[in-house]
Amino acid sequence: MNWFHPPAFLLGETPQKLITSNKRKSHLGLNSLKTRSNYWQLLPYIHPQWHNIIKGFVGIVGYVLATLILINLAGKLSTPFAQGDVAAIAKLAGILAGVFLVRGFFQSIQDIYMAKAALRVAFHLRKQVYSHLQKLNLSYFETAKSGDLSYRLTEDVDKVGEVVHKLFHDFIPCVLQLVAIPIYMIYLNWQLTLATVIVAPLMGVLIAWFGERLRKIALTSQNRVSDLSAIVTEIFSGIRIVQAFAAENYEIKRFSKEAQRAFRAKYSTQRLKAIQIPIIGFLEAVGALSLIFVGGWQISQGNLTVEKFFSYLAGAALLIDPVGHTTNNYNEFKQGEASVDRVFELLTIKPTVEEKPDAISLPPVTGKVEYRHVSFAYKPREAVLNNIDLLAMPGEAIALVGASGAGKTTFVNLLPRFYDTTTGEIYIDGINVRDVTLHSLRRQIGIVPQETMMFSGTIAQNIAFGQEDFDRSAVEKAAKIANAHQFITNLPDGYYTKVGERGVNLSGGQRQRIAIARAVLLNPRILILDEATSALDSQSEALVQEALERLMQGRTVFIIAHRLSTVRRCDRILVLESGQIVESGTHEELLTLSRRYARFYAQQFS
Repeated sequence: MNWFHPPAFLLGETPQKLITSNKRKSHLGLNSLKTRSNYWQLLPYIHPQWHNIIKGFVGIVGYVLATLILINLAGKLSTPFAQGDVAAIAKLAGILAGVFLVRGFFQSIQDIYMAKAALRVAFHLRKQVYSHLQKLNLSYFETAKSGDLSYRLTEDVDKVGEVVHKLFHDFIPCVLQLVAIPIYMIYLNWQLTLATVIVAPLMGVLIAWFGERLRKIALTSQNRVSDLSAIVTEIFSGIRIVQAFAAENYEIKRFSKEAQRAFRAKYSTQRLKAIQIPIIGFLEAVGALSLIFVGGWQISQGNLTVEKFFSYLAGAALLIDPVGHTTNNYNEFKQGEASVDRVFELLTIKPTVEEKPDAISLPPVTGKVEYRHVSFAYKPREAVLNNIDLLAMPGEAIALVGASGAGKTTFVNLLPRFYDTTTGEIYIDGINVRDVTLHSLRRQIGIVPQETMMFSGTIAQNIAFGQEDFDRSAVEKAAKIANAHQFITNLPDGYYTKVGERGVNLSGGQRQRIAIARAVLLNPRILILDEATSALDSQSEALVQEALERLMQGRTVFIIAHRLSTVRRCDRILVLESGQIVESGTHEELLTLSRRYARFYAQQFS
């Protein structure tokens, strides 16, 4: 079993309290939230960016005002064009160029500050979600898909950031233009404006209908891609097993099936967009033709001058771009709602193990551990541990043996509060573990797992895992105690050698000795060894065993072992069966009883 050792992962912010918690069944194995999709959930992240948004809004206002000036100047060009006045045309062209320059300046202000605000929103949201995930208990990560979580933290958060950027950078300026320009057009001629916007209600209804359809399809599409990402992560992590069982074709078929589902979902999105574009384009063309017809009629009746008609045409032309952008933005907003829901869905998941508001920091302990009437069940009425009582004195080494499923791993998982007891209490030095902070508790409990997890970075960083600033000499000292110094110094860059993904460049024995060095550097008073030598060859096992004996000196140690040769010298051996301690004593005492432990021993050494 892989152990989750979280000291460095427990440093995060508390999610916003305005997020409510409702559960629904999810095909992703998550406690998902079914809410009405909206962007109001982003307000706590947008609000701190008000100063950047105001600066960007100044740019937006300047841009829109410059656009109105351009519309007015465009009308004034009609007279010198009709008269062939080159000087007047050149003068107006120069003024137009200046206005375009000013307009571009305001647009750059808008782009810079709105982009900064949007990126900040995405940054803080990603940090918030990641910090929240680190606080969830082990049971959540045993069911969640790592590929899906990665997708939500990367692609979905990026999509949210893009939508916020579109809102600030594109949508708001377009809406202001769609308000300001028509008002000016009404001032020029209300009859023309009526002809121009007569199809607007129909366009609005169609845009809203297409947008809602896109939102639903986009949610399906993102879930399909998320599933695909989860499969890729799973397969590449276990590629050795895939090849060992000659299951490449099976996995290719499974991947192809999932990829086909993702293709169909994305294709549905693009097909709907392809249908929408010509329909909206046709309605825009109808509006333009209505404008030309009514404008010509107004001029023939003497109700409109050619100069004002030129200005009006310029205004109508400048409306085409914001109308198109608004339509596209609306579609993207509806698709983005799926990402907003998927991201905030994670923040609704509540950890089952939480600190008390008045939790204290656990002082340095001697290592006295007491289980008082402890029971635990992962599911109601399915007890894994049943009424466990135990007193471990400082410096005592206690082995836990028993068949698979007897409750050994669950027994030690309760000590650092990876789970909370269903009933009963656990005390360290007379202090209830529920009364102390998780960080202070887990910093005094070292764990050497059966399969060591290596993280990206150097050998030294892996030994000093969870410590930003560490003493290089202390790292070397820990490595020497763990019998790791010699092989580390033989690596190309010594302690600064980069480990491969999951430590694939190191042997099992080398990874295990790094895990021991990690525990040595932590210097815990309580130590948990989970089958620390079971997967090693005899030579590696001897080196690791020697390192473990050094590490165990003066500490309270809990050892989970199937190989009984590793527990003979323990102060006490507990035999667990069906969640209960059925035998307790030294190796010799239990052999004398000729019961369960004696049978286990005989089976292994007969």
